[in-house]
Amino acid sequence: MPIIPGILYNTILVSAVTAWATAQILKVVVSLITLRKLNVQLIFSSGGFPSSHSATVSALALGIGKYYGWDSPIFAVSAVFGMIVLYDAAGVRRAAGKQAEVLNRLVERLHPSLHFDQDRLKELIGHTPLEVFGGVSVGIIVGLLI
Repeated sequence: MPIIPGILYNTILVSAVTAWATAQILKVVVSLITLRKLNVQLIFSSGGFPSSHSATVSALALGIGKYYGWDSPIFAVSAVFGMIVLYDAAGVRRAAGKQAEVLNRLVERLHPSLHFDQDRLKELIGHTPLEVFGGVSVGIIVGLLI
């Protein structure tokens, strides 16, 4: 089977990519509802509600479990991979975002008149536990529907 049709018939891959896209679009919708502001750039950003990383790995693991069996080695690999991604999103990446916020404030306070060539550090790179849970929920729903 040629590559492109083969990819399109890979329901596990389609499920994971659809979960990612759904989460990214939901970020725009959530922002529109909560902030009353349309920010289409959120489709291409990390951070925010729901976590697209969490949605992607959840749909991936669910699809692998459904297709290959919950006792298969490949499901175990995808589940562990998913747990690492979830931990990273809510732990390591969130901490890095908080550090970026502190560093940005520090630079602004110490040198308010200086204009650095360096852009501000990106602060919204991690997720709260609620954002991760939202992503997992999106991934599970999409995974069950596809």
